[in-house]
Amino acid sequence: MSRATKQYILAIAGILCFITGLVLLKAIAEPKGVLQVLPYLCIGIGCGVFGHGAGEIAANRAYAKNPQLRKQMEIEKQDERNIAIANQAKAKAYDSMLYVLGAVMIAFALMNVQTTTILLLVGAYLLVVGVFIFYLNKYQKEQ
Repeated sequence: MSRATKQYILAIAGILCFITGLVLLKAIAEPKGVLQVLPYLCIGIGCGVFGHGAGEIAANRAYAKNPQLRKQMEIEKQDERNIAIANQAKAKAYDSMLYVLGAVMIAFALMNVQTTTILLLVGAYLLVVGVFIFYLNKYQKEQ
């Protein structure tokens, strides 16, 4: 299966997932349990998958008309300076995410939100910090 075919399949799958979410949203009168969340999950995933597939299709069409643009984009993607800038931006986003997640956990605790919700946030927070510590140790051992 060619790469272009996969992109079209992704775009179509995204549209189908989005439509499924809309149908579920309208068809179920009083959703309970998982069915309360499933339509919105389908809509969100459908939009994301469609956007990815359609973006790749548009990029390939632009590259087909201008092969030099493809070369330039590949060079920019692999440029060390751009990679360093992207990594620096990720580091800043990570730093801010720690403060934001901490503030959200405290706000939820003060609002008396369900304990399971707060524990899920704490688990996600600790997972992110754990991944950071893992890679920090890994990279320190390499050098």
